[in-house]
Amino acid sequence: MKAYVFPGQGAQFTGMGKDLYETSALAKELFEKANEILGFRITDIMFEGTAEELKETQVTQPAVFLHSVILAKTLGEDFKPEMVAGHSLGEFSALVANGTLSFEDGLKLVSQRALAMQKACEITPSTMAAVLGLADNIVEEVCASIDGIVVAANYNCPGQLVISGETTAVEKACEAMKAAGAKRALILPVGGAFHSPMMEPAREELAAAIEATTFSTPICSVYQNVTANAVSDANEIKKNLIIQLTAPVKWTQSVQQMIADGATLFTEVGPGKVLAGLINKIDKEAVTANA
Repeated sequence: MKAYVFPGQGAQFTGMGKDLYETSALAKELFEKANEILGFRITDIMFEGTAEELKETQVTQPAVFLHSVILAKTLGEDFKPEMVAGHSLGEFSALVANGTLSFEDGLKLVSQRALAMQKACEITPSTMAAVLGLADNIVEEVCASIDGIVVAANYNCPGQLVISGETTAVEKACEAMKAAGAKRALILPVGGAFHSPMMEPAREELAAAIEATTFSTPICSVYQNVTANAVSDANEIKKNLIIQLTAPVKWTQSVQQMIADGATLFTEVGPGKVLAGLINKIDKEAVTANA
């Protein structure tokens, strides 16, 4: 079975999408439509902007989404997903790819998500850190032992878990992780604590926008971050998407479930090759490709 996977924030690079814009009339049309919807020329930042400009959450998230979704649309008849999944932000790209969301609605939600997250980041000093070389249950136990808010946020692959929470709690957790035998525990250059209780204000704001958006029955199942299971009911997809901002990204578990359900080829659609790399670490036998 053909599985298509969509990357999240962090996959962006300067010049992203420019080749699509210049070689495909459909891509150009969709990029220009996106500029209108967003109210600013995101294409200028994507194609000519600096890495610093691209790194701002309200730019990064729509940029990665647009690159993924427009690339998928330019594949035409070749694009026949039998299952989809996206990492964090990438779940929105996956939901456009499988027909749950329209291009326009997907972009509007991603833009609202980015702005809501940006606001939430400004309330309390918060951050994320990558922990390498520890079993998931050890990371969870260490987080539970720390005073303050710090939780497991991204289950990326075995031995690579990202934690998230209040800055002081994350710093303490990093020291405790090293003491517990982690190869590395390093603070990430992010603006806040994504996929943690610190995102509750953003979740509430985004929930209203998601509730007001039409979700259609998809052409194939999406393996959602929150459950790591195949979901094809539009209302259930909506419910899980609302929870997503404050819940962990179960990427390892999602990929394992997709393989158990018959995935034979994982094609990454979007900037970079991060997910293909993680999938190969989750299952050495997995066959990966880039669109």
